[in-house]
Amino acid sequence: MSALLEVLDRVLTAARRYQVLDRVLTWSRIELDPPHRPPAWWRVTLASVLAMVGSLLADAALVAIGTHVFPATEGYAHFQFADYAKLTIVGVLIACVGWPIVTRVCAAPQWLFLRLAVVVTVVLLLPDVYIWWKGQSAQAVWVLMAMHVAIAVITYALLVHVAPVRAPRDVTRAHTQPPEPARR
Repeated sequence: MSALLEVLDRVLTAARRYQVLDRVLTWSRIELDPPHRPPAWWRVTLASVLAMVGSLLADAALVAIGTHVFPATEGYAHFQFADYAKLTIVGVLIACVGWPIVTRVCAAPQWLFLRLAVVVTVVLLLPDVYIWWKGQSAQAVWVLMAMHVAIAVITYALLVHVAPVRAPRDVTRAHTQPPEPARR
Protein backbone atom coordinates (compact mmCIF):
# COMPACT_ATOMS: atom_id res chain seq x y z
CA MET A 1 0.00 0.00 0.00
CA SER A 2 2.81 2.41 0.84
CA ALA A 3 4.43 1.71 -2.55
CA LEU A 4 1.17 2.68 -4.26
CA LEU A 5 0.99 5.90 -2.24
CA GLU A 6 4.60 6.68 -3.12
CA VAL A 7 3.91 6.18 -6.84
CA LEU A 8 0.79 8.35 -6.59
CA ASP A 9 2.78 11.06 -4.82
CA ARG A 10 5.43 10.98 -7.56
CA VAL A 11 2.78 11.24 -10.28
CA LEU A 12 1.10 14.19 -8.56
CA THR A 13 4.45 15.91 -8.01
CA ALA A 14 5.34 15.48 -11.68
CA ALA A 15 1.89 16.71 -12.73
CA ARG A 16 2.33 19.82 -10.59
CA ARG A 17 5.83 20.39 -11.91
CA TYR A 18 4.79 20.23 -15.55
CA GLN A 19 1.39 21.84 -14.92
CA VAL A 20 -0.37 18.87 -16.53
CA LEU A 21 -3.64 19.47 -14.75
CA ASP A 22 -3.66 23.14 -15.75
CA ARG A 23 -3.00 22.20 -19.36
CA VAL A 24 -5.75 19.57 -19.40
CA LEU A 25 -8.25 21.98 -17.83
CA THR A 26 -7.30 24.72 -20.28
CA TRP A 27 -7.48 22.39 -23.29
CA SER A 28 -10.86 21.00 -22.23
CA ARG A 29 -12.15 24.51 -21.45
CA ILE A 30 -13.19 23.54 -17.95
CA GLU A 31 -14.52 26.50 -15.98
CA LEU A 32 -16.44 26.21 -12.76
CA ASP A 33 -18.40 29.35 -13.68
CA PRO A 34 -19.07 29.08 -17.44
CA PRO A 35 -20.58 32.04 -19.31
CA HIS A 36 -23.89 30.25 -19.95
CA ARG A 37 -26.63 28.53 -17.98
CA PRO A 38 -27.24 24.78 -18.18
CA PRO A 39 -30.18 23.47 -20.19
CA ALA A 40 -33.63 23.45 -18.64
CA TRP A 41 -34.39 20.20 -16.79
CA TRP A 42 -37.48 19.52 -18.87
CA ARG A 43 -35.45 19.83 -22.08
CA VAL A 44 -32.87 17.35 -20.77
CA THR A 45 -35.71 14.98 -19.84
CA LEU A 46 -37.31 15.34 -23.28
CA ALA A 47 -33.96 14.86 -25.04
CA SER A 48 -33.28 11.79 -22.89
CA VAL A 49 -36.59 10.15 -23.75
CA LEU A 50 -36.16 10.97 -27.44
CA ALA A 51 -32.58 9.65 -27.37
CA MET A 52 -33.68 6.37 -25.78
CA VAL A 53 -36.55 5.87 -28.22
CA GLY A 54 -34.49 6.97 -31.22
CA SER A 55 -31.56 4.75 -30.25
CA LEU A 56 -33.78 1.70 -29.75
CA LEU A 57 -35.46 2.32 -33.11
CA ALA A 58 -32.07 2.69 -34.78
CA ASP A 59 -30.87 -0.52 -33.11
CA ALA A 60 -33.94 -2.41 -34.32
CA ALA A 61 -33.53 -1.01 -37.84
CA LEU A 62 -29.84 -1.93 -37.95
CA VAL A 63 -30.58 -5.45 -36.72
CA ALA A 64 -33.28 -5.83 -39.39
CA ILE A 65 -30.95 -4.50 -42.10
CA GLY A 66 -28.04 -6.59 -40.80
CA THR A 67 -29.98 -9.84 -40.76
CA HIS A 68 -31.38 -9.07 -44.23
CA VAL A 69 -27.97 -8.26 -45.73
CA PHE A 70 -26.19 -11.01 -43.77
CA PRO A 71 -28.72 -13.90 -43.43
CA ALA A 72 -26.18 -15.97 -41.48
CA THR A 73 -26.61 -13.53 -38.56
CA GLU A 74 -30.30 -14.42 -38.13
CA GLY A 75 -30.86 -15.47 -34.51
CA TYR A 76 -27.56 -13.97 -33.29
CA ALA A 77 -27.81 -13.67 -29.49
CA HIS A 78 -26.80 -10.00 -29.33
CA PHE A 79 -29.51 -9.11 -31.87
CA GLN A 80 -32.27 -10.00 -29.41
CA PHE A 81 -34.19 -6.90 -28.31
CA ALA A 82 -33.82 -7.69 -24.61
CA ASP A 83 -30.06 -8.07 -25.03
CA TYR A 84 -29.33 -4.77 -26.75
CA ALA A 85 -32.18 -2.71 -25.22
CA LYS A 86 -30.90 -2.82 -21.65
CA LEU A 87 -27.37 -1.87 -22.68
CA THR A 88 -28.65 0.87 -24.97
CA ILE A 89 -30.84 2.37 -22.26
CA VAL A 90 -28.04 2.31 -19.68
CA GLY A 91 -25.58 3.92 -22.10
CA VAL A 92 -28.01 6.61 -23.20
CA LEU A 93 -28.94 7.41 -19.59
CA ILE A 94 -25.27 7.82 -18.66
CA ALA A 95 -24.77 10.22 -21.57
CA CYS A 96 -27.94 12.11 -20.63
CA VAL A 97 -26.67 12.55 -17.08
CA GLY A 98 -23.29 13.62 -18.43
CA TRP A 99 -24.62 16.41 -20.66
CA PRO A 100 -25.91 18.70 -17.86
CA ILE A 101 -22.71 18.07 -15.90
CA VAL A 102 -20.56 19.08 -18.87
CA THR A 103 -22.67 22.21 -19.40
CA ARG A 104 -22.11 23.24 -15.79
CA VAL A 105 -18.32 22.93 -15.83
CA CYS A 106 -17.28 23.75 -19.39
CA ALA A 107 -17.16 27.01 -21.31
CA ALA A 108 -17.57 25.10 -24.61
CA PRO A 109 -19.83 22.17 -23.66
CA GLN A 110 -20.72 21.01 -27.20
CA TRP A 111 -17.03 20.94 -28.10
CA LEU A 112 -16.10 18.85 -25.05
CA PHE A 113 -19.19 16.61 -25.15
CA LEU A 114 -18.48 15.70 -28.78
CA ARG A 115 -14.95 14.64 -27.90
CA LEU A 116 -16.17 12.69 -24.89
CA ALA A 117 -18.79 10.98 -27.07
CA VAL A 118 -16.13 9.95 -29.58
CA VAL A 119 -13.81 8.61 -26.86
CA VAL A 120 -16.62 6.70 -25.12
CA THR A 121 -17.82 5.25 -28.44
CA VAL A 122 -14.32 4.05 -29.32
CA VAL A 123 -13.98 2.47 -25.87
CA LEU A 124 -17.38 0.78 -26.28
CA LEU A 125 -16.23 -0.68 -29.61
CA LEU A 126 -13.46 -2.60 -27.83
CA PRO A 127 -15.79 -5.35 -26.51
CA ASP A 128 -17.06 -5.79 -30.08
CA VAL A 129 -13.51 -6.20 -31.32
CA TYR A 130 -12.87 -8.66 -28.49
CA ILE A 131 -15.85 -10.88 -29.31
CA TRP A 132 -14.87 -10.82 -32.98
CA TRP A 133 -11.32 -11.82 -32.01
CA LYS A 134 -12.77 -14.65 -29.90
CA GLY A 135 -14.57 -16.04 -32.97
CA GLN A 136 -17.90 -14.24 -33.31
CA SER A 137 -19.17 -13.52 -36.82
CA ALA A 138 -17.47 -10.48 -38.33
CA GLN A 139 -20.72 -9.53 -40.06
CA ALA A 140 -22.62 -9.55 -36.77
CA VAL A 141 -19.88 -7.57 -35.06
CA TRP A 142 -20.02 -4.92 -37.81
CA VAL A 143 -23.74 -4.52 -37.12
CA LEU A 144 -23.04 -4.17 -33.39
CA MET A 145 -20.43 -1.51 -34.13
CA ALA A 146 -22.89 0.34 -36.36
CA MET A 147 -25.38 0.22 -33.49
CA HIS A 148 -22.84 1.83 -31.13
CA VAL A 149 -22.11 4.62 -33.60
CA ALA A 150 -25.81 5.23 -34.29
CA ILE A 151 -26.57 5.46 -30.57
CA ALA A 152 -23.74 7.96 -30.07
CA VAL A 153 -24.81 10.16 -33.00
CA ILE A 154 -28.49 10.14 -32.04
CA THR A 155 -27.85 10.80 -28.35
CA TYR A 156 -25.32 13.58 -28.97
CA ALA A 157 -27.49 15.33 -31.55
CA LEU A 158 -30.64 15.21 -29.44
CA LEU A 159 -28.95 16.38 -26.26
CA VAL A 160 -27.13 19.36 -27.74
CA HIS A 161 -30.03 20.47 -29.96
CA VAL A 162 -33.11 19.67 -27.85
CA ALA A 163 -31.43 20.63 -24.54
CA PRO A 164 -29.02 23.42 -25.50
CA VAL A 165 -27.24 25.64 -23.02
CA ARG A 166 -29.08 28.84 -22.19
CA ALA A 167 -27.91 32.43 -22.32
CA PRO A 168 -26.39 33.94 -19.18
CA ARG A 169 -28.88 35.27 -16.63
CA ASP A 170 -27.81 38.91 -16.98
CA VAL A 171 -28.31 38.83 -20.77
CA THR A 172 -31.77 37.32 -20.33
CA ARG A 173 -32.75 39.97 -17.77
CA ALA A 174 -31.57 42.77 -20.02
CA HIS A 175 -34.01 41.67 -22.73
CA THR A 176 -37.00 41.13 -20.41
CA GLN A 177 -36.83 44.23 -18.22
CA PRO A 178 -38.13 47.56 -19.45
CA PRO A 179 -35.50 50.21 -20.07
CA GLU A 180 -34.71 52.56 -17.25
CA PRO A 181 -36.13 56.08 -17.60
CA ALA A 182 -33.73 58.76 -18.72
CA ARG A 183 -32.26 60.87 -15.90
CA ARG A 184 -32.14 64.63 -16.04
